[in-house]
Amino acid sequence: MGLKHFLTLICILNLHLLPTFADDTTNSSTLETYIIHVDVNIGLFARFEELESWYTSFLPTSNSNGRGRIVYSFRKVFRGFAARLSADEVKAMESNPGFISARPEKKFDVHTTHSPNFLGLNQNMGFWEGSNYGKGVIIGVLDYGIFPSHPSFSDEGMPPPPAKWKGKCQFNQTACNNKIIGARYFNSLDDSPLDNNGHGTHTASTAAGSFVTGANLFGNANGTAAGIAPMAHLAIYKVCSFSCRESDILAAMDTAIEDGVDILSISLGGLNINFYDDGIALGAFSAMENGILVSCSAGNDGPFNFSLSNEAPWILTVGASTIDRKIRSTALLGNNETFDGESAFQPSDFPPTLLPLVYAGSLNTSDPNIQYCTTTSLNKTDLRGMIVVCEIGVVARLAKGIAVKNAGGAAMILVNSLYSANTTAVQAHILPATHVSYADGLKIKTYINSTTTPMATILFKGTIIGDDRAPVVASFSSRGPNYISPGILKPDILGPGVNILAAWPVSIENNTNMNSTFNIISGTSMSCPHLSGVAALIKSAHPDWSPAAIKSAIMTTADVVNLALNPIEDERFVPANIFATGSGHVNPSRANDPGLIYDIHPEDYFPYLCGLNYTNREVGIIMQKKVDCSVEARIVEAQLNYPSFAITFGRSQPITQTYTRTVTNVGEPVSSYVVEIVPPPGIGVLVEPTTLDFTEANPILQYQVTFTRLDSTTNNTGYIQGYLKWNSGAKYSVRTPIAVILL
Repeated sequence: MGLKHFLTLICILNLHLLPTFADDTTNSSTLETYIIHVDVNIGLFARFEELESWYTSFLPTSNSNGRGRIVYSFRKVFRGFAARLSADEVKAMESNPGFISARPEKKFDVHTTHSPNFLGLNQNMGFWEGSNYGKGVIIGVLDYGIFPSHPSFSDEGMPPPPAKWKGKCQFNQTACNNKIIGARYFNSLDDSPLDNNGHGTHTASTAAGSFVTGANLFGNANGTAAGIAPMAHLAIYKVCSFSCRESDILAAMDTAIEDGVDILSISLGGLNINFYDDGIALGAFSAMENGILVSCSAGNDGPFNFSLSNEAPWILTVGASTIDRKIRSTALLGNNETFDGESAFQPSDFPPTLLPLVYAGSLNTSDPNIQYCTTTSLNKTDLRGMIVVCEIGVVARLAKGIAVKNAGGAAMILVNSLYSANTTAVQAHILPATHVSYADGLKIKTYINSTTTPMATILFKGTIIGDDRAPVVASFSSRGPNYISPGILKPDILGPGVNILAAWPVSIENNTNMNSTFNIISGTSMSCPHLSGVAALIKSAHPDWSPAAIKSAIMTTADVVNLALNPIEDERFVPANIFATGSGHVNPSRANDPGLIYDIHPEDYFPYLCGLNYTNREVGIIMQKKVDCSVEARIVEAQLNYPSFAITFGRSQPITQTYTRTVTNVGEPVSSYVVEIVPPPGIGVLVEPTTLDFTEANPILQYQVTFTRLDSTTNNTGYIQGYLKWNSGAKYSVRTPIAVILL
């Protein structure tokens, strides 16, 4: 089993690849890949070859092999190219007419049997059946590639690709089919779109895998596996190998737009400080202009504030939460206390006999890493016949098990850090093990210190369904506020991302006699394709809806309570704040019929971007046209017609702020909605009008919201939250969350 299981990934598009080689005039060791933006007269360069010639003209005249330096020529994501250049060559390029900017490329990190049922999707009934399981929709997945022979990618019962499809298959002719309708690779070190990691296969099958019976891992989580949109087509864009390079990602997005995808699923990302230098945000804007919804992972840097990736308002930003399934392994101590944990490896022959229990941190107090059970720390330690308690951190969880086993250990108890709290991982350990919470870890260590002969064993209880605390926000799920644009609430939505079972290229169980192989991993990389699949279902049911309309439907119908009907909690088992949950947890069936939507057209982002105080050049890079913010009525961020509110009250903001929203009726044509307000504590919220009356002739209406900071919060700082709802009888409840930052 690989050690990269908890990497994070995002869903996205694909672009034109031009393989290149460095020329002979400059030492290749001094070259690096730059992303170059240019101002080109599109009318003169309508043909791709002419456009590439224009790009080549920006390269140094001493370069005898200009086309060899160009890595990618971009056509859809923006006007520009990626090229291998030295710093001096970039400096010389700046004087060329049409040059806008150049910067080194970035590298990004990669951020199921039961999860469809957990989301209320059941075979042959309800919304799943009504949406035709995503039939006719194309999901583009930017990731590590795919393992095409896995049964999750069978095309049995699948129709041919839509007529608009223009993509290609860089596998042999038999690997692609009516499920995988296209597959490309972009890294020059690759020779096919084959997944050599597992992450890409897992995310693709989560979004749109076909039905596979008998899916399990070591017999656990057994059932019929299926992606969220099992009848949707997959277009695979391999952008990650040893790393995920920005130029490859941009090229893939460019290609995906041209190929004709409907949804981009991108489980990748990194921290950014503005939108015009964020390659994924730039590509996503162009995708949105072409009617493509882009679903991205929020990042795995939680539970800390301001830790988000993919914060642009034209991206669906997805956080991660648990499902109600546990694969339980219980630590039984010598004092008869029990502590429930999790593990995928559930040996049937592990004896219930109590064994000596030892905390690794007490073995050598002069070694600062020994509590983490690193190979070096345990190298000369005799742990024969013992159960060893190891702290999470420093090295991968699976590596800890290897170190313990090599030292003679009989079993392992992994204990969480303070920040991981109650988020535990189901992994295929190489020895009997359980992963317990931080609080339970403290109790286990207290027991060890209370006796001279601590003893324990591990009881393996298999798959248990029905945890009514679910969904719980995962500890690793990145949190807001939105650093780049605080007036836009992020993340947008939560989806299943903890201990998700999906397709895997190889057998984790070392079973060479089967091709139906699965693995359980966690990350916002897993929650992203869940939402990509949901978006595909909605797109299939409502093909004329814009990306913003689909996104609004998902956000305004989200659940804010768990299965026990209590507020959704975070990893500490306390009510999660709005910067962890966003609008709440996705509810696909309700999203299909939201009643009202908040639509945003591409041109609506012009005054928003000017309002961020970006220069004309910076706004032009995003919108791919000449702009003049001096003639545009700028708006503050919270005025964008977004399905949520994020308001800041500080010394530089007025104590009263008024914003407008426009809603479009997509429910019953003649209907009336009445507002319900739960204001953030200490904030006055006034909505006018309080009733929205729609008719067939008048399906679009506006309302205003006035927020006032009351005297009771004058000396307060921090975050508070509330919401407003538009209710129409018992059928529709359109919820808009309100986040307030007090400075």
